[in-house]
Amino acid sequence: MKLSRLGEFGLIERVRRATPKSRGVLLGIGDDAAWIVNETRSCLITSDILIEGIHFNLKWTSLFDLGYKTLAVNLSDIAAMGGVPAYLILSIGIPPKFDSADIDEFYRGIRSLAAKSGVALVGGDTSVAAGLFISACLIGHAPFRPVTRGGANQNDDIYVTGTLGDSALALNLLQKKIKQTARRPFKYLLSRHHQPTPRLTAGAVLARERLATAMIDVSDGLLQDLNHICKASGVGALLWQNKLPLSPAYRVLTGPAGVKHALSGGEDYELLFCAPKRHRSRIEKLPQQAGVAITRIGICVSRRRGIIVLDDSGKRHAIRSQGHDHFKSNNRGPR
Repeated sequence: MKLSRLGEFGLIERVRRATPKSRGVLLGIGDDAAWIVNETRSCLITSDILIEGIHFNLKWTSLFDLGYKTLAVNLSDIAAMGGVPAYLILSIGIPPKFDSADIDEFYRGIRSLAAKSGVALVGGDTSVAAGLFISACLIGHAPFRPVTRGGANQNDDIYVTGTLGDSALALNLLQKKIKQTARRPFKYLLSRHHQPTPRLTAGAVLARERLATAMIDVSDGLLQDLNHICKASGVGALLWQNKLPLSPAYRVLTGPAGVKHALSGGEDYELLFCAPKRHRSRIEKLPQQAGVAITRIGICVSRRRGIIVLDDSGKRHAIRSQGHDHFKSNNRGPR
């Protein structure tokens, strides 16, 4: 149905009917505000904006995947603090060319991940817009003391979950229109780009067991996000290039770029964290509990040394790009 016929309030009612009721929600979509029961005395709140032509390109991103990723990127922020996600407020600006089936597909992607992560969609807003515009706010519980970016100490180990560079390499291949669609490695990279996995269990375990001194999710690139930890904690970092966890698909398709995407590519949404050396044996046992590989990739050093990457021969790796920055000209364009 055309949105001009359905109308704004008809669309809201359509979304309301399709949204399942969730525990803790006394009143959800349809009133002036949502009414919820807070299970803890403290909350974690994060938000994210996704703009067509800047953050995504509908030529290669389905509306289902876009909905899925909209929630995933916010879940990753909650995971990076060791929290438990609960409530989503979603506002969207919709171009006139869209119809109700398009919006249904977007919300189907949202609901798909919401059902897996225990998140309730409780409200938001809709409007007409020149291009698709998405604003999401996610509220979570903090059952354990949240892990911030500012607690790392000199000589702490540096770890990362999962693998690095998959999403950025997939985007690079899409932008270059390299025809790899029939190859299994490329399909794997695409899945990592379109439907990233927020590391909620790993984040919660690290917070509950008080293993991590500082933590962040890798959204803008390993070096960029590690720099945030270093600045907040007042430390430097030494990374070993040969320790970076790379997927088999990445190794097959990376070509001459080598570890570039693993170091500076964004949107992997893995957890990057620091921990004291005395916790090594406990962290080595975490992958079974957290359901994801965890790799020690470096060590915190003196702040004056900055961030150093040593290549396979032990020589200092030349760092040309730190990662994604929305306001630098060489980073503009849909991701």
